Amino acid sequence: METQRPSPEELLYHIHQQQDQSTHGKLKIFFGYAAGVGKTYTMLEAAHQAQKEGRDVVVGYVERHVRPETLALLDGLEQMPCKEVPYKGVMLKEFDLDEALARKPQLILVDELAHSNAPGCRHAKRYQDVEELLRAGIDVYTTVNVQHLESLNDLVASITGVSVSERIPDRIFDSADQVELVDIEPADLIIRLQAGKVYREGQAQRALNHFFSEENLTALREIALRRTADRLNRTAQKRGSETAARAGEHILICLSSAPSNAKVIRTAARMAEAFHSGFTALFVETPETKELKGDNLKRLRDHLRLAEQMGAQIATVYGDDPAVQIAEYARVSGVTKIVLGRTNHRSLLFFKGKSLADRLTDLAGNLEIYIIPDTQPLYKKRIAFHKNDEPWFRWQDLVKTLVITLLSTLVGFAFFAAGLRDANIIIIYILGVLVTAIWTHGHVYGAIGSLLSVVAFNFFFTVPRFTLEATAPDYPVTFLIMLIASVISSTLATRVKKQARQSAQKAYYTELLMSSSQKLQQGKNEAGDYSACRRAG
Repeated sequence: METQRPSPEELLYHIHQQQDQSTHGKLKIFFGYAAGVGKTYTMLEAAHQAQKEGRDVVVGYVERHVRPETLALLDGLEQMPCKEVPYKGVMLKEFDLDEALARKPQLILVDELAHSNAPGCRHAKRYQDVEELLRAGIDVYTTVNVQHLESLNDLVASITGVSVSERIPDRIFDSADQVELVDIEPADLIIRLQAGKVYREGQAQRALNHFFSEENLTALREIALRRTADRLNRTAQKRGSETAARAGEHILICLSSAPSNAKVIRTAARMAEAFHSGFTALFVETPETKELKGDNLKRLRDHLRLAEQMGAQIATVYGDDPAVQIAEYARVSGVTKIVLGRTNHRSLLFFKGKSLADRLTDLAGNLEIYIIPDTQPLYKKRIAFHKNDEPWFRWQDLVKTLVITLLSTLVGFAFFAAGLRDANIIIIYILGVLVTAIWTHGHVYGAIGSLLSVVAFNFFFTVPRFTLEATAPDYPVTFLIMLIASVISSTLATRVKKQARQSAQKAYYTELLMSSSQKLQQGKNEAGDYSACRRAG
């Protein structure tokens, strides 16, 4: 019987696994749905077992709280001293990363993975300390609760009314070599809390009245169980064909500086996990987005980093109409679902128009569009028509417009003297309007040039000449057509010029990215050659 040969994706996965095992430490996360379920206790029990098996085990940092049973398990384990960091007149005790790297045990325990380090530490977050330990070839045991996962932050906050600030990227959780779910019944956890085994008496009572209600704990437990199951499913997908898993669905969100955008990103990330689909975060750069400053610009950058942490592929397009750009990108990229946010902003009474979702429905009716409602206020004040850093009026451009109109009139006199028809003179004026639109900044000068051309043609070349009167019955129609043609020509020329600038900008960004990629690849190759030389030596 012929054995089934593994796919190229399976072979590549196993090769990467073997490489990682030889150079990279292993991470085990003890995962729970709330404080007090026994994560640290279970971690210390596992550390004692590893020590009995002959492994070099060190306790790098353990949150002590007031749990005698947990503290008792520290006996018999080597404990590293904490690093004292001065902050606002007090000494904070933090995990000593440098000491751990110098000691370099086989296994180290680092509690509270989502902890934010004090200012002055090498990394802002403890999970970054853990990543450096893993890169050094040190195995790590750590703990984390479900509310500290970035993608679940909004979901947990909607259930408990508490939004935690200390979070870890989901990639840390999903890339762990092992996740052990530490689980007890919510009723048993409440009994432990009432007995003072989790928090001190006053703190325990406040927790029971707010976060630690049985309803909240039951919901958090369900989320933790589902997230653990999702991780197992995702691991199975990686061992098979990840490309095939992602071929069916492709989720798209749009990056913005709106406060609701973070919730949209997290929701889309959870959908991507559930569907095992591709996930893209698209930023549409428009003239309005270039004006973002202050808090709006900071939020946009935060949302960009959040999308990267959630595993999204970042893409940028340029244009004046976000709906058109989104629909076009979705069409060429194989997007099947779009997730959008909606604020409580309402259009003005006399300026109602279609929403972005409605326009996307018109432009891409085959796509599934999900709307994430939000009650937060609009992220920025309504822009009064077109705000631009450049002045709307320039004397230099006005002079250019007058000069071009004068030159068009002189050429018109030459055509008139040569006996050419009025149509030829009209074409000269339209050509002058096109030159005006190209040579000046903004639409206003093309409109001025169009009006001046009509007036000049009427004054110099229609009977009676050198007056603004027009005796022929067809002259008003001629003037109207001339004005419309000039305005349209000016508008099109201005738009083409703007698109040319955008294309040049996009080409510059593309060239910059390619150059950076080439330099990174070159550096990687040089590093590989250096490592090979060291091994050969």
